[in-house]
Amino acid sequence: MTVTAEAPTVAPFRFFDLRVVHTRRLGPSLLRVTFTGEDLAAFHGGGRDQSLSLFLPHPGQPAPVLPPAEPGDDGRAWHAAYRAIPAHERAVMRSYTLSGQRRGPDGAVREVSIDFVLHDDGLAPAGPACRWAQGARPGDRVAVLGPAVAENAAVRCRPPRDFDSIVMWGDETALPAALGVLAWLPASVAAHVFLEVPHRDDIQPIVTAADLTVTWLVRGEGCVTALEALRAARLPERARPYAWLAGESGTMKELRRHLVRERGYDKRAVTFVGYWKRGLSEDALREQPVAA
Repeated sequence: MTVTAEAPTVAPFRFFDLRVVHTRRLGPSLLRVTFTGEDLAAFHGGGRDQSLSLFLPHPGQPAPVLPPAEPGDDGRAWHAAYRAIPAHERAVMRSYTLSGQRRGPDGAVREVSIDFVLHDDGLAPAGPACRWAQGARPGDRVAVLGPAVAENAAVRCRPPRDFDSIVMWGDETALPAALGVLAWLPASVAAHVFLEVPHRDDIQPIVTAADLTVTWLVRGEGCVTALEALRAARLPERARPYAWLAGESGTMKELRRHLVRERGYDKRAVTFVGYWKRGLSEDALREQPVAA
């Protein structure tokens, strides 16, 4: 059975049947895939670090295999049905950040884009999503569980209303989210940003109204670690700071401890998201217990 898109799952999210429009290399490690779909008019991404669930077919399948979404389901019955499908048949599920959405003249979303990291430095194994992206061709079908309203829980960057500065750190897996947050920041905010990428050619342009200080860390050139870079930095002296950290799980915890214990940040003003964990696939990471 292939995915159907007639019914919402857990509001404010729903399924969207999509197909590839085109792909574009952004750098040695980054590939952007752009999708379209007949029901994208109902797609309403919230910007910033908007995340979604991407469902991919296995090699040889024409479309991802998913159970139908039933009206009124709170998500648990659907997930149980999904898990009941044999692993070699059911769609591969991965979490990604929305890297862009293009609207038509009527204001409705016509295309959405997702950036894939093409692992080549041994930090994480190349998984099925990476392999799918490298072979993606126009017309290839996927499914997305994405936002049906802009104000949704899959936007994690939620600073205090009166914040006046932000410290950001992200690796290449968090780059689309970091760029989305930066594009959203107002001019009144001072942003001190650290972005780590494997290669210099992976560095991306930044669009922001914020008062920006950015440090690009290039692993292929022997850069210092994220913690060393943050410890050495002179951060903005503002009254209401906020921090957004995303990338490798262990690194995020180190950086959060530094900001809270050594810099005096209120832990409630530090958003940290582990997008991956060194040596583990996303499937294995999902099976790990969530730390308090």
